Amino acid sequence: MDPYGTALIDFIKKDEVPPLILHNSYGEPEEMPLWYFFREYDEMPELEKMALSICEGHVLDIGAGTGSHAICLQQLGYEVTAIDINQQAVDIMQESKVKEARRVDFFDIEDGQYDTLICLMNGIGFIGKIDRLEAFLKQADKLLKPDGQIVLDSSDVKYLYENEVVPKDRYYGEVSFQYEYKGSKGEWFDWVYFDKDTLATKAYELGWYVYFLHSDENGQYLARLIRV
Repeated sequence: MDPYGTALIDFIKKDEVPPLILHNSYGEPEEMPLWYFFREYDEMPELEKMALSICEGHVLDIGAGTGSHAICLQQLGYEVTAIDINQQAVDIMQESKVKEARRVDFFDIEDGQYDTLICLMNGIGFIGKIDRLEAFLKQADKLLKPDGQIVLDSSDVKYLYENEVVPKDRYYGEVSFQYEYKGSKGEWFDWVYFDKDTLATKAYELGWYVYFLHSDENGQYLARLIRV
């Protein structure tokens, strides 16, 4: 069973569902509120509303999940292609209001020239490791029009190590997660959170300027990347 996908399907079909548990490599498991994957515009934080407001042209929504952001962008008049690697999430998008939803890995896309790539809800984390940023930006360069942009959010998670020694064998923003639902556990997967300085430095080395547009009290920020 795919815990994440099954939980999404159950949520839209049943009045009450068990919690979706997120295990992690740094602390105690957390419960993921399933309604959060189905938010409407008014329920989104200011950071995400700002991200949607600066999108341009044809938007590629990477890791679109159930399509909350894609639906908002469509309502704002944008052409949107929403992608995710989870089949159940894509099924939900295709059965809802998302006009173009595809099950495909970002790195496997070969078609299209987009004006904006968005990676929200710490979406850049899907690359898993800090050294995968180069591959991500190379693929983005192939998919974006010459004046295209990347809009993403991430977080500085150094606070996780306030009472512990920061890891020396890896970048401290590299973590791992595992979903659990109805007692069934999925595979562990890697995720990465970038602090601002690291993202700005590494992106510039790879030919991209980073503009930080918004930060909150929890260390989460919104950034816009354009080619140097």
